[in-house]
Amino acid sequence: MNVTFIGGGNMAGAIIGGLLKQGWPAGAIRVVEIAPEAREQLERKLKVKTYPAPDAEAAKADCIVLAVKPQHMREAARALKPLLGPQLVITIAAGIRLGDLSRWLGGHPRVVRVMPNTPAIALAGVSGLYAARAVGAADRAAAEKILGAVGATLWLEREEDLDAVTAVSGSGPAYVFYFIEALEQAARELGLEKDAARKLAFETFAGSVRLAAQAGEPPATLRGRVTSKGGTTERALRSLDADRVKQAIVRAVRAAAERSRELGDELGKD
Repeated sequence: MNVTFIGGGNMAGAIIGGLLKQGWPAGAIRVVEIAPEAREQLERKLKVKTYPAPDAEAAKADCIVLAVKPQHMREAARALKPLLGPQLVITIAAGIRLGDLSRWLGGHPRVVRVMPNTPAIALAGVSGLYAARAVGAADRAAAEKILGAVGATLWLEREEDLDAVTAVSGSGPAYVFYFIEALEQAARELGLEKDAARKLAFETFAGSVRLAAQAGEPPATLRGRVTSKGGTTERALRSLDADRVKQAIVRAVRAAAERSRELGDELGKD
């Protein structure tokens, strides 16, 4: 399967890198990227062919991945419109709804919308996918193979669920980094050196996530096992509960989901 990426930024580069590691030939991947420096880097590091603008040769692919910023999607879609045949089109731009993208592409029906996240750069991402009605099993398999090159995939039955995916996993790495920052700051304030504080914060978080993934039990159960009655963990958790930290996190994620819906409304206006 030949794939053309419209946009050669970090996420596109991550997906291309993942595909190459899975054995895809570089000759089956093309990238349209307007920035000369980015094109040179893509060609040098990934050995893929690049183009400064979409043309008939670049669009001659089985699948086209639209990987431009959301505010540039309408322009990119309209430039691609006269070059489209029966290709599968995948969009990884946050907030762009399938109906709007299909309209900008002249009514193109074979479209899949994806919400990946930045751990894809480390091949440890998770992507929520939603397919238009005209997308068949073969197209779904193709989309899953492409996004599966950089992590886990999850198909959704309702497009509006992508707002929740955006809020939870799309924005989620920022919440994790925020917590790591706080843990590191606390370690420093307790007298630990910078390198030790950072290592303890990073490794504690990484190890806890690995344990949770392997244990297959609810996080609350695992938390309970760490929490001895009258111990240090119990006192820390009581402090968090007193500050209503869990409720604050839930409110934050809801706010992100609301903003995702707003962006869909704003970006879809003609």
